Amino acid sequence: MKNKQSNNSPEAPGSENRKPAAERYDASKIQILKGLEAVRRRPAMYIGDVSLRGLHHLIFEVVDNGIDEALAGYCDHINVKIEGDIVEVTDNGRGIPTDIHPIQKKSALEVVMTMLHAGGKFDDKVYSISGGLHGVGVSVVNALCEWLEAEVCRDGKIFTQRYKRGKPEGPVKETGKTKKIGTKITFKPDKEIFSRIEFHKTIVGQRLRELAFLNSGLKIDFEEVDSNFKERYFSQGGVVDLVKFLDSGRNRLHKPIYFSDTQNGINIEVALEYNDSYLENIFTYANTINTHEGGSHLIGFKKALTRTLNDYARRHNQLKDDVSFAGEDTREGLTAVVSIKIKNPQFEGQTKTRLGNPEAKSAVEASVNEKLSGFLEENPRYANIIVNKVKSAARSRLAAKKARELTRRKSLLESETLPGKLADCSSTDPNECEVFVVEGDSAGGSAKQGRDRRYQAILPLRGKILNVEKSGLNKILSNTEIRTLISAIGCGIGEDDFDVSKVRYKKIVIMTDADVDGAHIRTLLLTFFFRFMKDLIDAGNIYIAQPPLYRVRQNKKESYFYGDDELQKFLKKSDSSKAPDIQRYKGLGEMNPQQLWQTTMDPEKRMLKKVTMEDAAEADRLFSILMGGEVEPRRQFIEENAKYVENLDV
Repeated sequence: MKNKQSNNSPEAPGSENRKPAAERYDASKIQILKGLEAVRRRPAMYIGDVSLRGLHHLIFEVVDNGIDEALAGYCDHINVKIEGDIVEVTDNGRGIPTDIHPIQKKSALEVVMTMLHAGGKFDDKVYSISGGLHGVGVSVVNALCEWLEAEVCRDGKIFTQRYKRGKPEGPVKETGKTKKIGTKITFKPDKEIFSRIEFHKTIVGQRLRELAFLNSGLKIDFEEVDSNFKERYFSQGGVVDLVKFLDSGRNRLHKPIYFSDTQNGINIEVALEYNDSYLENIFTYANTINTHEGGSHLIGFKKALTRTLNDYARRHNQLKDDVSFAGEDTREGLTAVVSIKIKNPQFEGQTKTRLGNPEAKSAVEASVNEKLSGFLEENPRYANIIVNKVKSAARSRLAAKKARELTRRKSLLESETLPGKLADCSSTDPNECEVFVVEGDSAGGSAKQGRDRRYQAILPLRGKILNVEKSGLNKILSNTEIRTLISAIGCGIGEDDFDVSKVRYKKIVIMTDADVDGAHIRTLLLTFFFRFMKDLIDAGNIYIAQPPLYRVRQNKKESYFYGDDELQKFLKKSDSSKAPDIQRYKGLGEMNPQQLWQTTMDPEKRMLKKVTMEDAAEADRLFSILMGGEVEPRRQFIEENAKYVENLDV
């Protein structure tokens, strides 16, 4: 008796030829996507995604062309204008060439706008240093727009060309004469690609401000017509001004230290200062790209900083020969910016924002060793302030080490022994598990009864956790609620112990009441994650639950609403002959387990907000202002932003 061939076993040789032509996998099935079709077919490969981040990436790709002209010394003014869903970016650089390309036999402007990997960045005679992360540039923007118009001013003439979804509507035309030079790109993103086209001036403004700091002397004007918003970003002090901006909510111990240098063809700028906080804030850039995953230049800076401060302290008898400052000691309370300009940057990492060039490490290390050492010798008052700060950090580290050892003995930080408050799930696969960090025992009880026990864990916390912005690690580790949180997540804490790969849950969901206290607890938790588990945010592990604000019962039917506008729209459409029963939820504990599951925990129906960081530098500054110890910057922030508040719960 012959065995029947199973459905998933290999087919007999030659069976492919017996299939109908439409089902065969042969040469006819190999597709060749011409021009920019590949970009439209797989846009996320080129801009990351087709949501909010990818949409704004279009603006930044076009702006980067002007930045490259500024880096080359030909541009000192960029203008960005948004009106509805139309964006206009103008620079006063040299203007994209419009003469006939020797190989393509058409205008160089059309080549740049319609062909991937076409441009002047591949020849260091044109751009010795250039920004841009992926090297695909404005042609990708063109492909993903309903329409785009390029206007170039050069050689005393104005040239224009218009495109529809990446394809020229006609040849490059000479449309006038001018004394100006530069490029203007106007575009409208394509609704076929982006589900929602809504530009946020905060996201755009933060990046433009950052670029102005990193390119001293460059004026960047930003206008959003619909809200009548206009702002100019300009910095003569460059990275020094950026350090001041970052530390605006903290008490500084001295004025910023700045030095610039060139090592092996790599231009290096460093600005740093110490404040009285317990936090480390180092921001690194390569060719104006924010390398928030760090890389070789960050490694070189850290190594040189530790060695330089140890050597100085020993030379001046402030440190015994058999004692050394640890790296974390030298970085407590430090705010620093390291910006390098390098040919052919190599970007690596999960989000392609970690610099991989090994030569950058040695260049930065040599520069910091030489320049910082010289500065400390010439400025003993600064040196003493810094060394005393580092000594204090070393004492705190030793105290934190004792606290960590004590908590380990109590098994509170060991992943093998989980806290008693945690109602864990039965699955042990982190990729399918999620934990809800819940405010209070009442809400925790409802969540425990309403959850799916297979993959949902519940961790109730009592009251408000410690504000880590104002506390050292030794005090943080002595806080019961924080120790419970650390133990449940499983990654550890601190430079030596934290390991993001050990996270026990793919989703860590903050679920608090929709009132002032709930918002405060949520902010305290976000501050903790931002300061001590930032890698979890980068990896997309942190979420915020969105419980409903209202339950409406009408005609024996229940509906839930998450905001006032949503409720009012429903009430206008509802049958006015039976008055609806409206309940406003003040806390999660007011919902029974079934309601909490249906509205907030059921993956099929719930709404979760993923916590992301578009701009780590701005996030750091806001956390220091809102959660730090300085009152005046917080008061100023509240006064400046009070006009934007829509729903105030008092």
